[in-house]
Amino acid sequence: MRLKRFLLRYYPPGITLEYEQSSLLKTKTIDLLQLKVDSDPDAVVKDLAAQEPLITPAREEQVKKLVIKLQQKLKQVDEHRFYLFKVLRAHILPLTNVAFNKSGSRFITGSYDRTCKVWDTASGEELLTLEGHKNVVYAIAFNNPFGDKVVTGSFDKTCKLWNSETGRCIHTFKGHNAEIVCLSFNPQSSLAATGSMDTTARLWDVKTGVEACTLTGHSGEIISLSFNASGDQVITGSFDHTVSLWDVATGRLCHTLIGHQQEISNAVFNYDGSLIATGSMDKTCKLWDVNSGRCLTTFRGHQDEVLDVAFDMTGQLIVTASADGSGLVYNAGSQEIVSKFEGHSGEISKAVFNPQGTRVITASSDKTARLWDPYTGQCVQVLEGHTDEIFSCAFNYEGNTIITGSKDNTCRLWR
Repeated sequence: MRLKRFLLRYYPPGITLEYEQSSLLKTKTIDLLQLKVDSDPDAVVKDLAAQEPLITPAREEQVKKLVIKLQQKLKQVDEHRFYLFKVLRAHILPLTNVAFNKSGSRFITGSYDRTCKVWDTASGEELLTLEGHKNVVYAIAFNNPFGDKVVTGSFDKTCKLWNSETGRCIHTFKGHNAEIVCLSFNPQSSLAATGSMDTTARLWDVKTGVEACTLTGHSGEIISLSFNASGDQVITGSFDHTVSLWDVATGRLCHTLIGHQQEISNAVFNYDGSLIATGSMDKTCKLWDVNSGRCLTTFRGHQDEVLDVAFDMTGQLIVTASADGSGLVYNAGSQEIVSKFEGHSGEISKAVFNPQGTRVITASSDKTARLWDPYTGQCVQVLEGHTDEIFSCAFNYEGNTIITGSKDNTCRLWR
C-alpha cells in the first residue's frame, strides 16, 4: 500500500486517505468525531498513527497540520445572519419536499402538481422539470455525494430515477401497491430504498432498475426510512409503533425496536451508525443501541406529538420537534436535556442541525422558520415572509444557505 494524498472533511471532522493498492486507487476515512478545539494535536496524531499503518512517522507532521486546520474550522464562531435571497414560485400546487445536492449548488422540489423541479442555488433559476408521475410527487432525494441522479416517489405507487443533468427518466420502479411516502439512496448510490403505505419497503438496483428485495414485517404504513453511513443497514419507521432494522445485503430483519405507544414520526441513525433516535406520536423520543436493539433511554418533556427527530453531525446531540410548538435538544451521552426552543406559536414539523452543529432550524405551521442556538436554546433569527405553513427546511453543506418550503406554493432561499 502506498499513500498518495490526504483529503480533509470538515463536517463531521475527518481525514480521508487516498492510497494505491495492487495498482488500484482506494480511499479510507478516519472519523474524528471527538475532536475538540482544545484537543492536543500531537496526542491526536499519536493515536491516529497507532491505529493506521499508512500514517508513518514521516507523515505525522503533515497530519498534525490537517488536525490543526480542522480545529480552526471548529473554532469559527457562527454569527451568520440570513437574508432573503429569492422567492421561487416553484409549483402551481403546494410543495411536498425540498432537498439539496451535496455541494448545495442545486436543489430539488416535489409537489402536488405531479412534478419535481431542479433548481440552481446561486441564481434561483429553474433548470429542469421532471414530468411523468400520475399523482403527487411526495418524496424526493439526490444520490449524494454524487448528485448526478434524483429519485422521486409518488402517490401513483411508482418511484422514478432521473438523470439530474439532462432530466431523462432512467428507470421507473414498479411493485408497491400503495402510495410511496419516503425514500433514500444508499451512500454508494447503488441502491434506492422506498417505503410505502402498503406496509413494505423495497430496495431497487440503481443500475439495472430491478428490485433487489422486499422488506416485509410491518403491520402498518412505513413513513420513514434511512440508511446508516456505511450503507449496510437500513431502518424503517411505521404506524405500527415499531422501527425495524434490516441488513441490506440479505434483506434480513436484525432487530425490531419495540417500546413506543403510538405511531412513529421519524427514525434516524447517528453518524457512526451505533445509535438510532426515534420520534413518536406518544410525545417521546427514544434512543436505541444498534448492536443489541435495546432502548437506552426515553426522552420526555413534550406535551404533544414528537413530529421530527435529528442528530447533529457528530451524533452527540439530538433535537426533537413537537406539535406543542417547542423543540428540545438532548445530549446522547449524558441523556440530559441541553436546551429548549420556545417561541413558535404553532406546531414544529421539522428540525435540522446545520453541518457544524452550531445552529438548528425549525419549520412551523405559524408561517415562520427559526434559527436557534442548540446549547442555550436562544432564538437567534426568525425567517418571516411565507403566507402559509412551512413544512420543510434544509441547510446546504457549508451551512450558509437555507431553503424553506411552504404550503403557499413557494420556497424561499436564504443566505
